[in-house]
Amino acid sequence: MIKIEEPQSESAAAWLNLGFRPFFMGAALFAVLSMSIWAAIFPLHILPPLNELPPITWHAHEMIYGYALAVIAGFLLAAVKNWTGLQTPRGVVLLLVFLPWALARLLPLAGSWIPLALTAAFDLLFMAMLIVAVAVPIIRAKSQRNLVVIAILVVMLAGNSLFYLGVYGVISDGVRLGLYLGFYVIIALVLMMGRRVIPFFTERGVGYPVTLTNYSWLDKAVPLLMTAFIAAELLAPGNPLTTVVAAVLMVLLGLRLAGWYTKGIWRKPLLWVLHVAYGLVVVGFALKVAAALFGISPFQAVHAFALGGIGLMTLGMMARVCLGHTGRNVFAPPAAVTWMFLLLSGAALLRVFVPLFAPGHYGLWLGLSQLSWILAFALFSLIYIPMLVTPRVDGQPG
Repeated sequence: MIKIEEPQSESAAAWLNLGFRPFFMGAALFAVLSMSIWAAIFPLHILPPLNELPPITWHAHEMIYGYALAVIAGFLLAAVKNWTGLQTPRGVVLLLVFLPWALARLLPLAGSWIPLALTAAFDLLFMAMLIVAVAVPIIRAKSQRNLVVIAILVVMLAGNSLFYLGVYGVISDGVRLGLYLGFYVIIALVLMMGRRVIPFFTERGVGYPVTLTNYSWLDKAVPLLMTAFIAAELLAPGNPLTTVVAAVLMVLLGLRLAGWYTKGIWRKPLLWVLHVAYGLVVVGFALKVAAALFGISPFQAVHAFALGGIGLMTLGMMARVCLGHTGRNVFAPPAAVTWMFLLLSGAALLRVFVPLFAPGHYGLWLGLSQLSWILAFALFSLIYIPMLVTPRVDGQPG
């Protein structure tokens, strides 16, 4: 067991005691705010664009580098402390990491009064500070296994930089490259962390002895195939190689998920949500294949990845991490989490599957999906923010 180096006293503001607190709170509130704004812009058309970015570009960027990256930051700042036994930022230092993220999310709401360059500066500053906050304990602890986490964050910073360089015309295809690089790197991170935690949580959480199936060859193949998929998507979109790699990933990830299955997960919302989220990533690869072979919209695959691998997976992880790191019982979550997960699962159903069979009412399905997302994160905020702003119930630091 690693002994955590704890400071002698806790921060006066409990919400700054550990990185998951401000970033999970910020991510949840921003998930509600940003989706409400997106719904008001499209399909309701009752708000004008926020700034010089096209609305769809703003929406895509903020889901990736706003919401998702906040959850990743919160998770890593808590996890790295456990992995290394070294303290991650807290108190004033944590606030200094969090503020640039918050400013980058809020400044666009001022419209043309605030130049996009200032938003970009805060956005990239946040990412650079996050890399330092994560890298210092990993390097100090010589945790070689987790060096890949630093590399992933550096790639994310490069992706966001590409995006802004594209916005200003420095790189002609920078916006697309930046968005899809960030998007698929997050999916790769979800696959990596899912492999670490889903079978572990499942074996210890179903309430009966079970040994799940894992394949060492698959653990080696998936990162290589995911790297090939990302490269093909960025450098040669629409290339048959992308379809082939997506088909192989669909099969292999489906095999992995089948090996993790045990019927007891359906009695545990903090377990089934992770399995369903991972399953939607498999569906995403299946829809990539279907888009190439049958001509369905490629955005169905994008939203399977986004609502499953990003939305549902991060919501499930936040719900669990908040309980564990505030001293509560992860095996007895609040009853309302089931409704929270069902709402977001419903958002995926309405956005990904229903339009395939009833495309004539696309605007209706989109609006209902947005509403389900908003309600899911509003419910999370109602349940979990009181936990995030108060000290641990067991009196321990964190």
